[in-house]
Amino acid sequence: MRFTLHHTDPQSKARVGELRTDHGVIQTPVFMPVGTLGAVKTIHPRDLRDDLNASICLGNTYHLYLRPGVEIIEHAGGLHKFSGWDRAMLTDSGGFQVHSLSDIRKITEEGVKFQSHIDGSAHLFTPENVMDIQRSIGADIIMAFDECTPWPCEFQYAEKSMHMTHRWLERCIARFDSTEPKYGYHQMLFPIVQGSTFPELRKRSAEFIAKQSREGNAIGGLSVGEPEDEMYAMAELCCDIFPTDRPRYLMGVGTPWNLLENIAIGIDMFDCVMPTRNGRNGMLFTRNGVLNIKNKQWADDHGPLDAAGNCWVDKSYSKAFVRHLFQSGELLGPQIASLHNIGFYLDLMTEARIRILDGSFTTWKAQLLPALKQRM
Repeated sequence: MRFTLHHTDPQSKARVGELRTDHGVIQTPVFMPVGTLGAVKTIHPRDLRDDLNASICLGNTYHLYLRPGVEIIEHAGGLHKFSGWDRAMLTDSGGFQVHSLSDIRKITEEGVKFQSHIDGSAHLFTPENVMDIQRSIGADIIMAFDECTPWPCEFQYAEKSMHMTHRWLERCIARFDSTEPKYGYHQMLFPIVQGSTFPELRKRSAEFIAKQSREGNAIGGLSVGEPEDEMYAMAELCCDIFPTDRPRYLMGVGTPWNLLENIAIGIDMFDCVMPTRNGRNGMLFTRNGVLNIKNKQWADDHGPLDAAGNCWVDKSYSKAFVRHLFQSGELLGPQIASLHNIGFYLDLMTEARIRILDGSFTTWKAQLLPALKQRM
């Protein structure tokens, strides 16, 4: 793995870089579509690769561990072969999913005991076995096991949780460094900063993570309900501490305007379920705002789905037809909307890179943000 920083915007902290993996090159800033169970909902891997040109996707350790299970993925030769995705892949550690199971899990120093949301069976995640599971899944980038604190939370709880996340990280590193990849290609481990929205904790955590000298660094525990301004402030604080020669990953973010604001403070990598989840509910992100395709105003609108869009569905289908699909319960509607949204996010990243390189990023962002936030 090699990360090369090509350019930094002179008017902001936005960066253009290149992350090389054994499954391809990733141009940053980058948005990673989320394929929780090994597939991005409603989107065929061929469309994701050939039409949308996604360079990396994300899978989830918690969900893949429960279904189909590590043994089946290993027998297939890893998730790349099992899923038919031949480009780069990242797996979340499952820390956020375990956090969300607050009624059926117990956190201890050893790890997290939890019940499966599928059948109620009992399981234990530790820093060590989460590294083993991710080795077996076979992602190019694997994440450290952490505790994601809720928002809001008390300072004392956030501090205690942060220290445990750091101790877990040391165990993750020890296990990761004592094992080898299972499928003949390089894997890298990214640690995760925690500390809720307390600047003192975020600073201490970012400094601790930076000292580990891993191949990339991540920021977790944001986009969990806190005001956007606090998210930006915590992310910028971490970026100012992280080394400049490693990629920076802000986990679980977010809206198109969240992405642009965080690019401006130095973030390189993003993931979020929002483009596909909102797409399945008829919400389309466009340069003119967020369009609810279910609204009656589109019932007789035979113009293109998105005249400014670059995905093939944008010119192939009308607003009226896609609205009709949603109103009729046809599965093609959510598929078209999801393709559009992922295409929009990836195009936004492409243009952001171009704008950073030509020096117009700050002006472009300022002009685009108000329109992106409008509702239609």
